[in-house]
Amino acid sequence: MPLNDDQWHRVMAERSVKEAVLQLDQTYRASQLAPAQGHTRLELFSQLYVGAAGGQRGFLGCIRALRMNGITLDLEERAKVTPGVKPGCQGHCTSYGMYCRNGGKCVERYNGYLCDCTATAYDGPFCTRDVGGFFEAGTLIKYNFMAEATPGASKDTKILTHQLTPQDVNLTKEEVAFSFSTSNAPAILMYVSSRTQDYMAVVLRQNGSLQVRYNLGGLKEPFAIDVDQRNLANGQPHSINMSRVDRSITIQLDHYPPVSYTLPDASDTKFNLVKTLFLGKVFETGHIDPVLIERYNTPGFVGCLSRVQFNGVAPLKSALRTATQAQGTPAAGQPDRQPAATLPVSYQGKLVESNCGASPLTIPPMSAATDPWHLDNTDAEFPFNEERVIPDGVNRDSAIIGGIIAVVIFTILCTLVFLIRYMFRHKGTYHTNEAKSSGESAGESADTAIIGTDNPETIDESKKEWFI
Repeated sequence: MPLNDDQWHRVMAERSVKEAVLQLDQTYRASQLAPAQGHTRLELFSQLYVGAAGGQRGFLGCIRALRMNGITLDLEERAKVTPGVKPGCQGHCTSYGMYCRNGGKCVERYNGYLCDCTATAYDGPFCTRDVGGFFEAGTLIKYNFMAEATPGASKDTKILTHQLTPQDVNLTKEEVAFSFSTSNAPAILMYVSSRTQDYMAVVLRQNGSLQVRYNLGGLKEPFAIDVDQRNLANGQPHSINMSRVDRSITIQLDHYPPVSYTLPDASDTKFNLVKTLFLGKVFETGHIDPVLIERYNTPGFVGCLSRVQFNGVAPLKSALRTATQAQGTPAAGQPDRQPAATLPVSYQGKLVESNCGASPLTIPPMSAATDPWHLDNTDAEFPFNEERVIPDGVNRDSAIIGGIIAVVIFTILCTLVFLIRYMFRHKGTYHTNEAKSSGESAGESADTAIIGTDNPETIDESKKEWFI
């Protein structure tokens, strides 16, 4: 039997002159007689290695209470000075297991840890990436909780199908979570059938409002819950989280607070013999509510579903992984349908992985009591004419464009002023004591002009010009 189940096991090994005994968990015991010509005494002179020897990739886990020949070995003190060994049996998951989100399981590794997202509706290193798909008209996903009797099915096939289904098919509680986005109504988002007349359905009505229907027996008509009267078929992502424990039902839509509902006293509380889960459309051979088929099943859901989970089962993720495998090895004549009978999940139509329904709205609307612009039942009037209101976004864009143009013009003007000052910085007039008559004759020299002055002796010494 495998022992890598993350549980403690006790091992006892004993050798004597007559026999050797190996015992596991004080339940399993195996013994073997000593050979007649064997060694009766072992002479061991090397060191004792626990977990690994010679730098090999050895044991990964915890060992405690190690005793040899009646002497307890202090593993904790030796672990404090041994690289790769930590005292206290605390692995990576003790410190970092919290980073595995949305139900992901932390698994120890030699050099770290791994988040196992197999049983979740998410993917990624930390199980945080939504797994979703786009549904065309007529596309449906079918997940079987109970193995259908197939002629010639082998025992291995039955075991495989049983391992992939919930252990309890008679439910007194359900956990449902998914998100969706669509622009078409009506539609069936999720339908869970049974081998009896019990069923659970989440549908979009003709006006786009969300409704949850329970039929667990005991009532003449199914118990219907109108979750919200708003039109949810508006192309925006919406999320729903629903749980039921006996008669108590709690539903949370988007960011709104959870709302509690109660099944009538006459209603049964057990969901008997859960059989199949459908997404997008119902194609069932057993008993089906005729109201669902007539009002909501045609033409089928058109839009996006994401992170679908029902009681620990992720049918949409399983179908998408099946579709990926089918694209690698398509069946002849059925390129868009998984033909494997051993798998609990199957699909019809074209199924494409997409995250278009993954992000629900996170900004809650302001209530009428706190909204200053809410004018219902008041006499307030807006101080502007609605006909002259500019559409949203135009004023802001105009202001940005005008600011950019003003900055560009200001920069050009500053550049021109700087260039003008630079070009004319050496131009100007200055005064000299040259004779006025020197300008009258361009052909005369400077000496001739000085000699030709009326009274050269009267020139002040401080006004003389010197040529060096």
